[in-house]
Amino acid sequence: MSVPDHMRDTPTFTGMPLDRAMDERMDAEVIARLLGDPRAAVLAASEQGVLVGDGDRPALLRLRAADQAGEHAAQTDDQPMLLGLDDGAPLFALDLDELPEIERDGLVDGGRVVSLREAGELLSRSQAGLAAYLAALLNWHRSHRYCANCGAPTLVKEAGYARRCPRCHTTHFPRTDPVVIMTVEHGDTLLLGRRPGWPGRRYSTLAGFVSPGEAAEEAVIREVQEESGIVARAPEFVSSQPWPFPRSLMLGFAARADGGEPRARDGELEDVRWFDYDSLVAARNGDNPELLLPPPISIARFLIDRWMSARET
Repeated sequence: MSVPDHMRDTPTFTGMPLDRAMDERMDAEVIARLLGDPRAAVLAASEQGVLVGDGDRPALLRLRAADQAGEHAAQTDDQPMLLGLDDGAPLFALDLDELPEIERDGLVDGGRVVSLREAGELLSRSQAGLAAYLAALLNWHRSHRYCANCGAPTLVKEAGYARRCPRCHTTHFPRTDPVVIMTVEHGDTLLLGRRPGWPGRRYSTLAGFVSPGEAAEEAVIREVQEESGIVARAPEFVSSQPWPFPRSLMLGFAARADGGEPRARDGELEDVRWFDYDSLVAARNGDNPELLLPPPISIARFLIDRWMSARET
């Protein structure tokens, strides 16, 4: 029997199982040998999602590295993108959007491209974590094809963990944007907000990007006050989640407040309010016609379910 999402210890997209091979990727000769390893395979993705093979247990579709990564890398000055080692077997990444249409269609014919959100619901915990890693790495490469320093085209180096500018010799490394997301409780109620464009009745935890020179705990307090007017206190870190939309890291916190009447203040929310425990439980069970909780793959839902579970023990 599968474990309910609200009882899991960590959010979806965590638990990526690979050895990231940080030493190996620094040596081009080692990477060449790994690419020629008969066990080597390629995982592919596009901006629309990751390539999945259907079966009794859906999983990321593994393509032969000899057919894909080597041929693609030979057409450019870039290094192949190494994801890591899976029990010693090399796994490489391939961006479907960079392939000619005929070649891309031939690959997809062996599976189907599903959105990362769908992959989080469809795949096992470790496979979903691997899908998030694949998507995050390729998302960064797509948006850093040109040097931010001089504008010249950059090349893939360190087997995907860097891009280097051949003109000004600047090396660029993958970046992840930190975002705080938090439950804010007052007594037996939880503060949730609603953004414009969400499905009807959908409310979720408040969240926002960490500003330059700001600690994550300071960002929690600032974001809650900016979005709702509520003064949060004593934020405690709970868990984190890779969120490659396109390349964020969600930092989950739990905070408290002394009450107050929330109001949408900064234009990001169209409504914000306190919800009591009973209404949240009813929503989780699908019995609340006025409240729809965020999807189970999100850390927002993980934090809400964690708050409810603490009151059920």
